[in-house]
Amino acid sequence: MNPWRLAAPVIALVMAMPLCVVFGSVFVPTGETWTHLATYVLPAVTRNTVWLVLVVAVGTLLVGTLSAWLTAVVEFPGRGFFVWAMMLPLAVPGYVFAFALAGVFGYSGPASDLWRTVTGQPLPQWGGGAASASCLILGLYPYVYLLARQAFLTQGRQSLEVAQSLGLTRLAGFWRVALPLARPWLAAGVALVIMETLADFGTVKVFNFDTFTTAIYAAWFGLFSLPAALQLSAVLLLAVAAAVVLERFWRGASRFSAQNGSAPQRRLQPSVSQRWLAFGFCALVFALAFVIPVGQLLLWALAHAEVEWMPRYWGYARSSLILASAAALLVTSLALLLGFADRHAPARTTRISVIVATLGYALPGTVLAVGFFAVIAGLGHALSAAVEWLSPGAAGVTLTGTLLVMLLAYAARFLAVAYSPITSGFERITPTLDEAARGLGASGWRILRRVHWPLLSGGTATAALLVFVDVMKELPITLITRPFGWDTLATRIFQLTTEGEWERAALPALAVVIAGLAPVLWLQRQDTTG
Repeated sequence: MNPWRLAAPVIALVMAMPLCVVFGSVFVPTGETWTHLATYVLPAVTRNTVWLVLVVAVGTLLVGTLSAWLTAVVEFPGRGFFVWAMMLPLAVPGYVFAFALAGVFGYSGPASDLWRTVTGQPLPQWGGGAASASCLILGLYPYVYLLARQAFLTQGRQSLEVAQSLGLTRLAGFWRVALPLARPWLAAGVALVIMETLADFGTVKVFNFDTFTTAIYAAWFGLFSLPAALQLSAVLLLAVAAAVVLERFWRGASRFSAQNGSAPQRRLQPSVSQRWLAFGFCALVFALAFVIPVGQLLLWALAHAEVEWMPRYWGYARSSLILASAAALLVTSLALLLGFADRHAPARTTRISVIVATLGYALPGTVLAVGFFAVIAGLGHALSAAVEWLSPGAAGVTLTGTLLVMLLAYAARFLAVAYSPITSGFERITPTLDEAARGLGASGWRILRRVHWPLLSGGTATAALLVFVDVMKELPITLITRPFGWDTLATRIFQLTTEGEWERAALPALAVVIAGLAPVLWLQRQDTTG
């Protein structure tokens, strides 16, 4: 039997183990802890989560679509700058974004002080839900922006000209032609936003707004009940599945064609006042989503550098680098094996295995952390029982206090991130190269090492970079599954913000933001359209 036909199913089986455990927890008899959660916690977190998802989805759809339309179709001052600048908020993790804006607009923040000086009245303060939704909208709108802009660029101006020839105004053409044609891209962008909102932990934690992710964390670390955390994770998984089905239903079975042409499309030339209005909108969004929070981090970091710049800080950075490097190596290797298996042994089981193995990116980190912890804990108990049976009195086997759980959860979460650039690299390699290598007697491993690897170096480096940065920013998996004493920059930020030490959290937060700029700049390089 071709061993490559086993590679993809084995990887998929390992990545799917936490899902099986989480769904299996539904059939476990419930105790008093789950009864308490179902009565007093579940209704509130369900209501909060649904409300947050709806508000963030609508908000990102509006902000992302309008900014994409302006930068893609309309000519206005600064358009070339905003084309790539509107993507920069992707570099700021949600938990960093939240405490930075909370510091700016909080009761004692500079924005509140300025407002009181000018108006004599205190700046209105939003509650936890409104603040969480606002931060998530400003931090996640680039997902919609990137896809919507691509949709509007492929449409070109011809669609509007056709609409105008039928008697429609520009505004009517936008609503009745451009938006319907962009619906698949908008649906995909909003689906990503919904997934990220359901998975968010740090933002809602900063504002003490209870959702499923915070409830799972509290059930595990507050009530010390892994079964309750698993069952809450199962409910959250159902919500993720519902979001995926809703996105597919909204997209429907419609087919949309793009207009491709080598000639650059002429942009709309609005009036002078309309141009400056477009500039003002993009500038306001960019300032709120990037300039103000990063500027506040810089001010805090400079003012408190001596306090936080200590030997322990380098320990946090070293832990982050070790963890991110190990995860990048593991995940990239798995993605490379998965891509080669799909190419070398194409079959229905392989394709299904690829889908299952890369499904984790749509799942919240808290769910994966709880699921893998339960799997590894069960494996550790089984190994301990085997050791006790073979050698009575011998020490048991402990696996849950190691990096194994973290790395497996990272692999499940970010395998899709690494698989995408690697499979794109495989698609650029012509099958004739494989046939020539086989004709010279090369086997599967030799083809991968001698033929594919040199040609995949660029895609592999990109995959490793994306995984490295994602792990540097990741919070819930690291926070829940890290070994005792293993603190990273992300967990340090969480500890300081939980204690209200926002100023001291600025230095590690700034380091994480700088690391996050790498994939954003990479995305900007891929976008060659003006």
